[in-house]
Amino acid sequence: MKKLEYELKRNYFNRELSWLEFNERVLNEACNSSQNPIFERVKFLSIVSSNLDEFFMVRVASLFDQMLAGFNEPDIAGFTPREQINLISVRAYRMVCDQYNCYNRSIILGLKKEKIIFLKPEDLNDKQKGFVDEFYKNTVYPVLTPMVVDRSRPFPLVLNKSLNIAILLENKGDEEEPVFAMVQVPSVLERLVELPSKEGKKCFILLEDIIKMYIDTLFTGHNIITMACYRITRNTDQGLDEEEAEDLLEAIQQYIKKRKWGMVIRLEIEHGMEPDLLEILIDELEAPRETVYEVKGPLDLTFLMKIHSLPEYNHLKYPVHRQQPVLEFWGREDIFEVISEKDILIHHPYHSFEPVMEFVRQAANDPKVLAIKQTLYRVSGNSPIVEALAQAAENGKQVTVLVELKARFDEQNNIIWAKRLEMAGCHVIYGLVGLKTHCKILLVVRMEEDGIKRYVHLSTGNYNDITARFYTDIGLFTSNPYFGADASAIFNMLSGYSRLNRMYKLDVAPVTLRDRFKRLIRQEAENASRRKKARIIVKINSLVDEEIINELYDASNAGVEIDLLVRGICCLRPGIKGLSDNIRVKSIVGRYLEHSRIFYFYNDGEELIYLSSADWMGRNLDRRVEVLFPVEDKELVLRLKEMLKVYLKDSEKGKMLDMNGNYIKIDRRGKENFNCQDYFYNEAVKKAQSLGL
Repeated sequence: MKKLEYELKRNYFNRELSWLEFNERVLNEACNSSQNPIFERVKFLSIVSSNLDEFFMVRVASLFDQMLAGFNEPDIAGFTPREQINLISVRAYRMVCDQYNCYNRSIILGLKKEKIIFLKPEDLNDKQKGFVDEFYKNTVYPVLTPMVVDRSRPFPLVLNKSLNIAILLENKGDEEEPVFAMVQVPSVLERLVELPSKEGKKCFILLEDIIKMYIDTLFTGHNIITMACYRITRNTDQGLDEEEAEDLLEAIQQYIKKRKWGMVIRLEIEHGMEPDLLEILIDELEAPRETVYEVKGPLDLTFLMKIHSLPEYNHLKYPVHRQQPVLEFWGREDIFEVISEKDILIHHPYHSFEPVMEFVRQAANDPKVLAIKQTLYRVSGNSPIVEALAQAAENGKQVTVLVELKARFDEQNNIIWAKRLEMAGCHVIYGLVGLKTHCKILLVVRMEEDGIKRYVHLSTGNYNDITARFYTDIGLFTSNPYFGADASAIFNMLSGYSRLNRMYKLDVAPVTLRDRFKRLIRQEAENASRRKKARIIVKINSLVDEEIINELYDASNAGVEIDLLVRGICCLRPGIKGLSDNIRVKSIVGRYLEHSRIFYFYNDGEELIYLSSADWMGRNLDRRVEVLFPVEDKELVLRLKEMLKVYLKDSEKGKMLDMNGNYIKIDRRGKENFNCQDYFYNEAVKKAQSLGL
C-alpha cells in the first residue's frame, strides 16, 4: 500500500495532491489486467495523460502565477504556492514513471499478445521500409518545416502540447558552435502510422520515428550531432478581463488566442536527451527546472486512444452495453402527455439520452409550444439538440439559449454553436459577466386547453449526446408548476436584471445554494445532538470548500453518520477521532465517469433528497450559476435511495480514503464481488426485458 509522502499540517488535504491521487486511481485501472480488457486499459492510460495536461495547464499554472505575484498565503492544508509546486513535482514525476512502467512492461506486451505491435525503425522489414520511404516522400516531407536558430532567425514559438524534435547540427568541415534546430511533428497527420504486415497482425510506427529516420533530408549540408523529442505544456489560465470587455464573445476569442503565449509550465523530454540540448531548451523556453519530465517512452500517450478506436477488436473491450429505453416513454408518441402524468427520472448512460433529444425535437415542431429556453455548457460536435433549437426558431418559436462561452477548452466549439443558433433566429445569451452558468435546465412553454403549461428538464450533467454514453448522470422531467415558475425566474435572471426574490422549489448559486446546504447539514447535527437518528449521504465529484467541510466536521462531532461518495478531489480528512470519526469517504473509478450529484438527508424521518449540477467547491457555490432541485415523488425518492445503497455497496471499483490520504481497496474477504455500474446496467436491461423490449 502506498504511503503518503508529505507531512500533513492541518485537518485538510491539499486540493492539488488530492487530484493527483484521483489520477492515480485512473492509472490503477490502466494497470488492472484482472478486471479490465487490454483495450480498456489502453484507454485509461491515454486518459491519465490528457488529465495531466489539463492539470498542468490550469492548476499548476495558477500556482506559478500566485508564486510569481508574490502571493505566499497557505492553502487550507497549510502549504504555500511554492511548497505546493514542489510537492506536485515530486508526486507527478513518480506518477509519470509509474505510467510509463505500465506502458512499457504491461500495455506493449498485452497488445503484442493480440498481434498489435509498435515497431521502431530498426525493427522494419524490407517491405515496411519501402512503405515508409514512399510515405515519407509523398505525405510527410511536404508538410514539414525545419527551423534553425541563428543570428538572423530567433527561437520559434513552440505551440502548447505540440510534439517537436530538437536537433543539434554542425556544419560539415566547420568548427563553429553547434546550431540548434527543430521540427514540429505535424498534427495534421495521424501520429500512429499503420505498416504493411502479415494477415492477422497490425504493425504501427510513430510519425516522429519516421521523421527521425529521414532527418538528414531536412538539413542537407549539416551533420546531425544529436536529436530528441520534446513537448511543452503552457499556462492556458491567462485571465479573462470580463469587466473591461464590452463584448464577451470577442473577449473569449481573444482569450483563446492568448493561450499560445503562456508561460511554459512543463517540459517533457525524451529519455536520454543530451544535456547540451536540454540546456538550450530550458534557456530558450524559460522553463523552470522542476518542470522538466524525462520520459522513458513516447511523449504524450493520448495517441493510444487511436488503438482503442480500432475496428474489429470489440473482444478486447468491455462487453457492449446498449443504452436501454426509458419505460415511461416507450410506445408513447406525445412526450408532453407522458410528463404531465408524473415526474420521470432517467439514469444515464444506462438509459438512453433519446428522450431528452426527443423532448426538444417535439417542442420545436409542436404548434402548441410557444417558447423554449435552455442552458448549454458543453455540447457535442454535431449536436442534435442545437439543430432542434435552430429548427424551433425557424418554425417561429421564441427560443432563448444561454451558451456558456467560458466552458474551459470548449470555448471555440461553443462559439460556433452560438453563431449557428443566432443565424437561425434564436436569442443567444453569452453567459454572465463574472459567473459561469453551469446549471443544466430546459424549459418548454406550451399553450394547452386550460392555459399556459410549463415542462421542465433538469439534470446533473450536460446536454451532450456523446458524453451521455459514458458519464453517469441523472435527469428529471416534470410538469410541476412550481418547478416551471422557478425555471422561468432563473431564465429571466439570466437574460435580464430580474432578481430571484422568491423560489418555490429550486436553490440557485450564488444566491441561496450555500446557505441551503449549511442549513441541511446543521439540521442533521441538531437532530443528532437530540439523540435522534441523523444521516447524510452525498455523491459528488469534488469536495474542496472549507466552510462545507467544517460543517460536516461539526455534524460528525454531533453524531451524524456521514457517507461521502467523492469521485475526485477530497480535501476532507475522514476518520480522525473527535473530528471526523463518523465520516467515511469512498471513491468509485470504473468503466463510466461518475458525474451525478445526489444529496440525501434523513431529516428526522422526513427524508430529503436533491440532485444538482454543483459540487462542494467554492467555484460552484460562489462563482457559478448552479441549481439544486428536490426529488419529491415517493417512487423516485425510493429509487434514488436504492441507488445510493448500491454505490455504497461497491467493492470492486470503490476505494476508501483513510485519514492519511491513502485510498485503500475494500476488503472483499467473505463478501461478494460487487460492481455498481454493472448492477445498474443489468437492472436497466431486466426492466426493459420484463416488458418485452
